[in-house]
Amino acid sequence: QVQLVESGGGLVQAGGSLRLSCAASGRTLITYTMGWFRQAPGKERDIVARIRWSGGRIYYSDSVKGRFTISRDNARNTVYLQMNSLKPEDTAVYYCAASSVPYDSNHVADFGAWGQGTQVTVSA
Repeated sequence: QVQLVESGGGLVQAGGSLRLSCAASGRTLITYTMGWFRQAPGKERDIVARIRWSGGRIYYSDSVKGRFTISRDNARNTVYLQMNSLKPEDTAVYYCAASSVPYDSNHVADFGAWGQGTQVTVSA
């Protein structure tokens, strides 16, 4: 089992920045990819960004490309999401997730471990 704990959410004004952290523990060696997803009220959970523990194969959704940066610290088993130039439409619960499938995927179903979620609210 892999356990994920997110931190770093909060309330910020439009144009501001936040950094989310996701600490992984347990059987992290069985995971290939770490991802950040978000879910706004009444909407589906969508991928924001993902990265391999090896550091490659980085993906960003079009809505955050150029504003968000995903990174990882293998020594700390931690993945980060630096969010800059935040917009009100970025408001959502953000989830960290781990995938053990050996291919690149943006699908919720391919991520078997999830954190509890952290709220990000961007005011206009």
